Amino acid sequence: MGELLVWPTLIAYGEAAFAYAGVFRGGDAARLGIWGVRIGWLAQTALLLAQALDSDGFPWGTWAGALNLFVWLVVGTYLIWGCSARYRLLGLAVMPLAAALLAAAWAGGGTSVSKEETAGWLLAIHVALMLAALAGLTLAAALAALYLWQERRLKQRDVGVLRLRLPPLESLDRLSARTAAVSLVVLTAGIVVGLASFDRGDFDLPMAVTLAIWVLYATGLVLRREMGLHGRRFAFLLLAGFVLVAIVLPLTHFAS
Repeated sequence: MGELLVWPTLIAYGEAAFAYAGVFRGGDAARLGIWGVRIGWLAQTALLLAQALDSDGFPWGTWAGALNLFVWLVVGTYLIWGCSARYRLLGLAVMPLAAALLAAAWAGGGTSVSKEETAGWLLAIHVALMLAALAGLTLAAALAALYLWQERRLKQRDVGVLRLRLPPLESLDRLSARTAAVSLVVLTAGIVVGLASFDRGDFDLPMAVTLAIWVLYATGLVLRREMGLHGRRFAFLLLAGFVLVAIVLPLTHFAS
């Protein structure tokens, strides 16, 4: 059942990535892209439901399973803005990444359906909170990348960028900051639940990187509020944070 659902998801995400790449040539590329995102996300939702129904516990405790759930959260969060014409170009950053990560999850067995015993509810809450936070931070980084790209095009007086119906730079800056702030709250909750659900005497690398992520984003948001860290500098901070997110994802193993 899992194989029947993962392939439509991969094909739809791949189609969306190629469609967004053709946005600059005009036509209906953006519209085709958003439909690929919608169809792929629905197919992946069905895949996750099949995994949940056929498992005796939480089926996404392995790194590959967590990656599968992470992709679904990233794409679902993108859909909140992606249906708006002004934010569809975010798909150019999000969808190639989503397709590549889902392929990695499939290669690692994270999209298969298994009836074996899996993690309990407390660990499930921890995983869900952590992945939701990392997905939000990924979208914040995508917004920051769009900000930097648009700012550079405007400085180069590229009139073509005006035809793409992009949001104002101020809106991108505000939205990326709000997304990072909400994600930081969710990350804090995930860390607290994790401390209660794991009995570990040692301080491992994933935990260290997670705390580094928390410190970086918390510091950036405080500097933004107190010292006016906005625009290009804040966008670079969000991208630096995404580097840490990319590091912690493959290092984290949630299985008990």
